[in-house]
Amino acid sequence: MKIVSIVGARPQFVKAAVVSRALKKAGIKELLVHTGQHYDYKMSDIFFKELGIPKPLHLSIGSGKHGEKTGEMLEKIEKVLEKQEPDYCLVYGDTNSTLAGALAAAKLNIKIAHVEAGLRSFNMNMPEEVNRKLTDHISSLLFCPTKTAVINLKNEGIKKGIFVTGDVMEDSLNLFLKIAEKKQKVFNLLKFKHKEYFLVTVHRAENTGDPVRLKSIFDAIIKYKGPEIFVIPLHPRTKKYLIAYGLYRWLINKSNLAFVDPVGYLDNLILMKNAKKILTDSGGMQKEAYMLKVPCITMRDETEWVETVKAGWNIIVGTDKKKIAGALKAENKNKTHPSCYGGGHASEHIVKLLKRYS
Repeated sequence: MKIVSIVGARPQFVKAAVVSRALKKAGIKELLVHTGQHYDYKMSDIFFKELGIPKPLHLSIGSGKHGEKTGEMLEKIEKVLEKQEPDYCLVYGDTNSTLAGALAAAKLNIKIAHVEAGLRSFNMNMPEEVNRKLTDHISSLLFCPTKTAVINLKNEGIKKGIFVTGDVMEDSLNLFLKIAEKKQKVFNLLKFKHKEYFLVTVHRAENTGDPVRLKSIFDAIIKYKGPEIFVIPLHPRTKKYLIAYGLYRWLINKSNLAFVDPVGYLDNLILMKNAKKILTDSGGMQKEAYMLKVPCITMRDETEWVETVKAGWNIIVGTDKKKIAGALKAENKNKTHPSCYGGGHASEHIVKLLKRYS
């Protein structure tokens, strides 16, 4: 049995790390293909090095306009699939790399397996929503992280090949948190204190590409009156837009903001675990915050991870200054923490299903 796995962005590297391990353990041959969607060392290569991911075939495409880059990926992935003739093309999540891999496989009548299938924000203005929805409708095996994802698929008329596997992110967290605690450097180096800071990540295009939304987020942060500081690993795109909008100089010397370079996955786990709260527009960090039992404030207008909101560990605030301020001040009164994501065995379930339906 042969699998070609397509990745291109940091969250996919983390997911692929545990699935690739499970595939190898099961004796399944895998070729990992990296489109190059995230290509900076700190945003890409360091993840492969830290997580022990097999060296991928690198297509070196880089980032750019959605249609242009998706088309370029489609062309190059098609050539790989023609040469490899795999039993399955395995894709992850909702990036342009995901859609390009799925489309290339579909055109060649190669079966598609989609990890993290069935997620919906119900906002078709998000490129991710378009990517995940199209991918689901042409996939043979749909590996859903939650029961909610199954319901979403069935509501769209998809009835075959649907399986609740749990979330591979929980597998990754369980495996790599132990390693991170032994190897981490950032927490000691930067001298942050346990539960005395808020961790902030902003990278989503709907926020970075809109000067009003981006300024509103940082307005709320700098006006917060409290002893905590805001630790901000600054995404290259976010920094570019802060400079372009004339906001970077305004923020760089604020005493309650600590800008740091982007960190690897292991250091980021440590920063998340020790934060008092996490403010993010990332999908993956919402889940990881929940798994680490750290309250999350999501700076988006909706979320795919509705379980975290229902459980009371995640507050959706968009970029509304008053809502952000209120969520920062709110006490965490959560006493229950239901298991929502499968308990850390998703990769094993995925591999068993791939073997069963090969």
